[in-house]
Amino acid sequence: MAEEMNKTRYSDEELEEFRGIINGMLEKARGEYDTLRKIIMHNGTNDIEDTTPSFKTVEDDGAMQLSKEEASQLAQRQYKFIQNLENALIRIENKTYGICRVTGKLIPKERLRLVPHATTTVEGKAILEKRGKR
Repeated sequence: MAEEMNKTRYSDEELEEFRGIINGMLEKARGEYDTLRKIIMHNGTNDIEDTTPSFKTVEDDGAMQLSKEEASQLAQRQYKFIQNLENALIRIENKTYGICRVTGKLIPKERLRLVPHATTTVEGKAILEKRGKR
């Protein structure tokens, strides 16, 4: 840990470990995003994929719309998450991955393993939040 505090960047081997974590998360996130898009794009026709009855009440339409709205919000969040993960891969390529954009210190491995798209240390995040509250 003390050795990590003196480092200015992660080694190529460490970056490859993070690349693997990120690629795994990206694969899962893209699958979830595709599922949400299918829910949103479903046009409500009664084709063979549709298991709902051919008659609908007004309440059914309202529930279906709410479900599509919720799916749309979830899809937007998932898309942003995918973008953040892709940006993390770019930082790996640039060898700037894991360096806090506020403090310039290395983000601890434990934090990056949990939040691999993180761009700040906990300390850096606190500084940003404090600035935002002014």
